[in-house]
Amino acid sequence: MSDHLLVERHGAIATVVLNKPASHNAISIDMYRDLPGLVAGLDADPGVKVVVLRGAGQKSFASGADISEFERERGNAEAARNYNEHVAAAERAIEGLSKPTIAMVHGYCIGGGAGLALACDIRYADERARFAITPAKLGLVYSLESTKRVVDLAGPSRATWILVSGQQIQARRAFELGLFDELYPVEELEPATYEFAELITTRAQFSVRMGKEMVRRIVAGQLADDEATTHIRNSSFDTDDYAEGVRSFLAKRPPSFQWS
Repeated sequence: MSDHLLVERHGAIATVVLNKPASHNAISIDMYRDLPGLVAGLDADPGVKVVVLRGAGQKSFASGADISEFERERGNAEAARNYNEHVAAAERAIEGLSKPTIAMVHGYCIGGGAGLALACDIRYADERARFAITPAKLGLVYSLESTKRVVDLAGPSRATWILVSGQQIQARRAFELGLFDELYPVEELEPATYEFAELITTRAQFSVRMGKEMVRRIVAGQLADDEATTHIRNSSFDTDDYAEGVRSFLAKRPPSFQWS
């Protein structure tokens, strides 16, 4: 695995760190290549309930793809296609996690960094964060999948503005556009993010993951229940956590959910 990807564990919370602070955590091809396997391992680990994605330090989540590699890794059409496949696979891996994902955004969240953050379920950012999607400044075209994530959050006209301008958007405006979900002062971002992540670990995990699955289906265009979604909902009544939830409510005590 790339030396520039770190995994930290605190109880049921796993943190994936983009670890290239000298270059504002610019994402190398090796990092993109290794992210799917790393993420799959966390998804398969029953001890992990939430995944946080962050950059090293407080200056940057990620300043984008590592442009110093472009001439070597994207020097012709064939190489560029291969590169783009690794980027897409990394974003899909994060988006496809069965467990909730939170992007903790300090500072710059630019280009490829924005792509990874948008693939997460939730984005917590500090008040000095900057968001930008920059293909128009490099002569590139954003993928359909990545563009859809922007449209889903900001709407079509604002997504168009973001894409055609390539401008950096200040944190408050990015929050207003729906690109960030919560804003905090720089020093409060980390404790607030992990406080929320810890809260998720105390909830019934079948409910958490199936709730995420329902949202995923709606975003993908499903508008009515089918056999699969009806089965998911009805299955919750057969879980030990449902029984525990009812018992704890009646006893007026906090629940102790065991499913993972």
